[in-house]
Amino acid sequence: MVHLKQPLVLSAQCNNVASPLFATAAAASSKHRQASSASRRLRSHRISCGSTDEAGVSTSVTAKERPLTVTAIISAQAPNSVYVSRGFDDIHDLFGKTLLLELVSSELDPRTGMEKEKVKGFAHMTPKDGTYEAKMSVPASFGPVGAVLVENEHHREMFIKDIKLITGDDESSAVTFDVGSWVHSKFDEPEQLVFFTLRSYLPSQTPPGIEALRKKELETLRGDGHGERKLHERVYDYDTYNDLGDPDRNIDHKRPVLGTKERPYPRRCRTGRPMTRFDPETEKRSSLVYVPRDEQFSDVKGRTFSATTLRSGLHAILPALAPLLNNTQCFSHFPAIDALYSDGIPLPVDSGASLNVINNVIPRVVQMIEDTTEHVLRFEVPQMLERDRFSWFRDEEFARQTLAGLNPICIRLLTEFPIVSKLDPEVYGPPESALTKELLEKMMNGLMTVDEALEKKRLFMHKVRELPDTTLYGSRTVFFLTDEGTLMPLAIELARPQSPTKPQWKRAFTRGFDATESWLWKLAKAHVLTHDTGYHQLVSHWLRTHACVEPYIIATNRQLSRMHPVYHLLHPHFRYTMEINALARESLINADGIIEDAFWPGRYSIELSSVAYDATWQFNTEALPEDLVSRGLAVRRDDGELELTIKDYPYASDGLLIWNSIKQWASDYVNVYYNSDEDVTGDEELQAWWEEVRTKGHADKKDEPWWPVCDSKSNLVQILCVIMWVTSGHHAAVNFGQYHYAGYFPNRPTVVRKNIPVEENRDDEMKKFMAVLLQSLPSQIQAITVMATLDILSSHSPDEEYMGEYAEPAWLAEPMVKAAFEKFSGRLKEVEGTIDERNNNPENKNRCGAGIVPYELLKPFSEPGVTGRGIPNSISI
Repeated sequence: MVHLKQPLVLSAQCNNVASPLFATAAAASSKHRQASSASRRLRSHRISCGSTDEAGVSTSVTAKERPLTVTAIISAQAPNSVYVSRGFDDIHDLFGKTLLLELVSSELDPRTGMEKEKVKGFAHMTPKDGTYEAKMSVPASFGPVGAVLVENEHHREMFIKDIKLITGDDESSAVTFDVGSWVHSKFDEPEQLVFFTLRSYLPSQTPPGIEALRKKELETLRGDGHGERKLHERVYDYDTYNDLGDPDRNIDHKRPVLGTKERPYPRRCRTGRPMTRFDPETEKRSSLVYVPRDEQFSDVKGRTFSATTLRSGLHAILPALAPLLNNTQCFSHFPAIDALYSDGIPLPVDSGASLNVINNVIPRVVQMIEDTTEHVLRFEVPQMLERDRFSWFRDEEFARQTLAGLNPICIRLLTEFPIVSKLDPEVYGPPESALTKELLEKMMNGLMTVDEALEKKRLFMHKVRELPDTTLYGSRTVFFLTDEGTLMPLAIELARPQSPTKPQWKRAFTRGFDATESWLWKLAKAHVLTHDTGYHQLVSHWLRTHACVEPYIIATNRQLSRMHPVYHLLHPHFRYTMEINALARESLINADGIIEDAFWPGRYSIELSSVAYDATWQFNTEALPEDLVSRGLAVRRDDGELELTIKDYPYASDGLLIWNSIKQWASDYVNVYYNSDEDVTGDEELQAWWEEVRTKGHADKKDEPWWPVCDSKSNLVQILCVIMWVTSGHHAAVNFGQYHYAGYFPNRPTVVRKNIPVEENRDDEMKKFMAVLLQSLPSQIQAITVMATLDILSSHSPDEEYMGEYAEPAWLAEPMVKAAFEKFSGRLKEVEGTIDERNNNPENKNRCGAGIVPYELLKPFSEPGVTGRGIPNSISI
């Protein structure tokens, strides 16, 4: 059963059609009037919200008829805080001056050809909490209501859920305007807000009475590009990432601007804050960051665990924990790490302020000792550790997680040998790899030659590039696909580029047949996992989802009217993302933030994502099928279907179920509103939207040849699928398993603090490998900070909206769209069952077996909390 976001009153009584509030304005497009007779029969007997009926169903009412009494019922969230002007607002409520409503006709005046005079009325508070009511006299010849203008007479903003218009005493005739928006005070901004009916209109089909309002609202949302934005505004504009540094506070916190020719990057939302004193290119930071008002968290989200922790500032973890732990000291032994999940760390009794901060930021891990008043910092046992506490040490799990772990989107088919670096040898040193044919064939135990393995598509590689101006190792790992369908690591290459003082260093590591080689192999794996963890967080996660999606959100609000069908389709996929991104810029990816402090790229973290954006990001390969093909993990057969190179590749096989479901839903949706390719090319708002995504949102990539052209229904469906997949399935796959896989930090260390001993032939370290491994792992404060952060980021809030669970009111207003969504929802429920079957099939050794965490990251639905499953519509955390 479809879960309704907003319960709607949809009357099916045909005797209500005569009311002008239910009549539908004649569509401006002759193409729309020529819709199929079957579709027309479907809609002609349905009475619904405002302008959701088929054109031409309207029954004219003569001007001699007496005016109709219309009651407007407004469901709102009344102000609940005390402020200076609250008394005046309460008096306004008593005298019926809370909200000014103006009804706008969808029709023009036939005598003048101009818009009809608006019908106005003040709403007053009713005895029912949060409900306001207005009585208005509407001329019989007014025609269907196409929009409502709202002015808030309070001194504080008010959240309006919906507005229902009832003709006479017939409550079954209610016309619902799904508002779901904050309405600013007229004292902050005199311009009224406009809310349209639920019916979706292409620009050419807009009822003539609201054409001007449609254009005016888009102009308002775009703003003029000047001045500092105010928190109550709803203005969407673009800016570069010039707010990550804070040179006024510390000159060492200066960071380069991202979104330039030298450092390409997607654009963020413009705030208009002034520049810093010490760097005219850096925007000043502030405690509150502007996000368009309707993009901010709801009160429910704001009260939930994950949202509250981010809002209160993840940076609070560091000063709160600093007195309790040594900032540089490593864990002395592995039992000390295990104690984080059993005994915990006692919190000082006299650390009241620190305890409050920690409890506010990470409440799930602060627990009271039984029968005492003492508290400990104790972490939940990650699922991976709970199933097999030693799995992180094994090669099988190391390889399995490249296919079914936290970052399953980096492995590639090895197609050429020998392996040669494409980096400039003058800068980085000789390009030849230390992974030789003889070495790999030795590790394959004579099963086949390298040439045979290449031909049979049995060799795969995971690679992380070197960073300029650092001595961090670059890594390559080569895997062999076994007959059982699992991967076996053959060899790891660590390479440090040459520097002005040192020559290039590189070495190959293998599992080895003696104790020394075995321990070096474990240290090499730690380096590879550290590289992968940083790349996952900064590229697979932050860049490819959060950062690259924000331009889509800005362009959608600037160029697509809230009446546009594509706006209605994409809107749930953008929920909360802009505020999450703003909070990340404040606490996570900023200078001296958590990412810089605890992950291996350090102060170069965000620059790494810029390098990756420049070198690897393409819109077309963000589509899951194209991504798999580009990495050699799938081939497209003659019938167009994909065949996976690794049959048991959980991310790919489950992901394709989700992708195909999204594509069918998007295709069904587009077919409802676009009859032909010409309708797509003739949609001026759609064309402006796609042009702006490319030329403004991703301006540094605007001239790339791989951008799809929005010139057909099929291309439009593909464009929409990419956006819908990235915001839902892709993000879920790389986000909600973070605590399960990295909550035990030796499995995915965020930093390795010591070079591998053989680089400088340190004999003393060669004799104490366990100590070297512990000293290489993150420090106590780094580990606990990251564990707490990942616990937060892996959590679903109670008001999470999962894909296929919630129907937008606009979808329910169109029978064909409603039916298509119900099929989409049903398919996702089937996907749940299919994934369960796969996880219980012993032939799928990458997701089923002793101690193995089943792959559930792409199961569509979940409960609140850290569950390791569930696909929200949007990037909401």
